[in-house]
Amino acid sequence: MKKIQLFLLQGLLSSVPLYTLTAQTTTPSTHYAVETGIVAGHGDYSPFWFTANRQGLSSVKTENGYLRAGIFHSQALGRHFTWKAGLDLATAYNYTSSFVVQQAYADLSYRWLNLSIGSKERTPELRNPKLSTGGLVESNSARPVPQVRIEIPQYISVPGTNHWLHIKGHLAYGTFTDNNWQEDFARSGNLYTKDVLYHSKSFFMKVGKKESFPLEFEAGLQMAAQFGGKQYVEGQKEPIMKMPSDFMDFIRVLIPMSGSDNAMEGEQINKYGNHVGSWNIGLTGYVQDWRIKAYYEHFFEDESQMFFGYGPWKDGLLEVEVTLPENQFIDALVYECMGSKNQTGPIFYEGFRGEFEQVSAKDNYYNHYIYQAWQHWGMAMGNPLFTGPVYNKDGRIMFANNRINAHHLGISGTPGKEWAYRLLLTYSRNWGTYDNPFDDVKKQFSSLLEVTYSPVKWNGWSFSISGAMDRGNLLGNNSGGMLVIRKTGLIK
Repeated sequence: MKKIQLFLLQGLLSSVPLYTLTAQTTTPSTHYAVETGIVAGHGDYSPFWFTANRQGLSSVKTENGYLRAGIFHSQALGRHFTWKAGLDLATAYNYTSSFVVQQAYADLSYRWLNLSIGSKERTPELRNPKLSTGGLVESNSARPVPQVRIEIPQYISVPGTNHWLHIKGHLAYGTFTDNNWQEDFARSGNLYTKDVLYHSKSFFMKVGKKESFPLEFEAGLQMAAQFGGKQYVEGQKEPIMKMPSDFMDFIRVLIPMSGSDNAMEGEQINKYGNHVGSWNIGLTGYVQDWRIKAYYEHFFEDESQMFFGYGPWKDGLLEVEVTLPENQFIDALVYECMGSKNQTGPIFYEGFRGEFEQVSAKDNYYNHYIYQAWQHWGMAMGNPLFTGPVYNKDGRIMFANNRINAHHLGISGTPGKEWAYRLLLTYSRNWGTYDNPFDDVKKQFSSLLEVTYSPVKWNGWSFSISGAMDRGNLLGNNSGGMLVIRKTGLIK
C-alpha cells in the first residue's frame, strides 16, 4: 500500500490526462494531456469495469496505477490536406509492462480520405464507447495495435444520392506487440506466439436524411485476422511452427483464401490465418429531441456462420440506445443483451440426401490452434465479457470462457455544468467452452459508478472518482475505488 500511496503522490505532484485530442480549426494547434490514475481494492482481481474498455491501459491487480502524458498536433496543408500526429506515453505500476507506448501515430488526410500510421486509440463502430460493453470483433479493451490504415473515418455522402446514401470503411495491416508478455506469461509447457501480423477491414453504409425523414438505417461488415508469426512452446527457444508472410499471404487474408504450400496443413485445407468478423445492422429514429437507436451485431468465425449455413443466426449482441432531451438527470441510456452460447452448436452436418459435404461444430470463439487467442497483451481484442488470457492463473494464452449469455445497462448524465456521471451494470451467465465446460454455470455481476468534476474556473482540469464491484463465481467477489486526475490544454 505504501507503493500505491507514493505513486499517487508523485502523480499529484506531476499531474494529469488522456484521450486523443484533435483540433478542428484550420490554424496549427498543439494540445497536451496529462493524466494519473490510482486503483486500490480487495479481492482476487481489480473490479471488471476498472479493467475492461480502457484501451488496454489497465490492470487486473487489486492495487495499480499509472502516470500518462501526451502531445497532439494538427495542421492544415493547403485547402484540402491536413496532418495530425500524437505521442502518448505512460509509466505504470502493477501492469503487464511498466512502460507503455499507448499512442504514437501520424495521420495525413485529403478531404475525407485518411492515411494513419502507428498506434492510435479507436472506439467500436456504431457504439457508445462510454456505455457499451464493446464490439464483438474489435472493442476498446486491448492496447492499440500499430498499423498502416487507409480509411474513410466518417460517413461521406455518395454523389448523386441527394445526401440519402453515405459510406465509410477502412483497410489496415499491422503487427501485435506483445511478444515478450506472451513469452513471460506462458508456463508449464503452454504455447505462445511471436511476430504475429494483423489485418482488418470494414465497410459501412447509411441510408437516411434526418432533415427530411426521421429514420436512418445502417449496415456494415467488419473482419479482422491474425497471420504470419511463429509458435513456440514454453521452455524451448526454437519455434515449433512458422507461418509464411510473403506478399501473397497479405492477399490471402484480404480476400480469405487457403494457405500456400508453406503453410500448415490445416491452413491449406481451410482459410489462411485466424479470421473473425461480424455483420452490423442499426436503425436510428429521431423524435423531436429524442434519439433512439436499435443495433444488432452478429459474430462469425467461419463461412457457415457468416451467412445462414447452419440456420438462423443465434449468436450476437443486441443493443438499444436512447439519447434524451437535455436534462439534469440522464443524457443517454444503453441496454445490451449478448449471446455466444451456440457457436454453430456442438456439431453441425452439411449434406444433401446422405452425401457428405462438411461437418462443423464448436467454433470456439476467440481461440485458435496456432495463434492461441484473439487478444493483445492478455486482453480481448473484442468484447471484454470474453474474459481475456490475463485472468488465467495457469499461464494458458486462451479464452477459458466464451459461451456466455449477458445483460448490460449503461447510464450517463450531467447534473450540472461541472458534474457528470456514468453507471454500468452487467450480469452474465457463463458455461466455459465446449471442450472444457465449467462444472456448473458461473454467474457474475459487475458494476461501476463514476463521477467526474470539471471546475469551470480551473480550465482543463477534471477529477474522476469511481467505485466498482464484482459479485459471483467467475471473477470472484472484488471491490475497489479509482481516482483519476486530468489536465488538458493548448500549447499553441
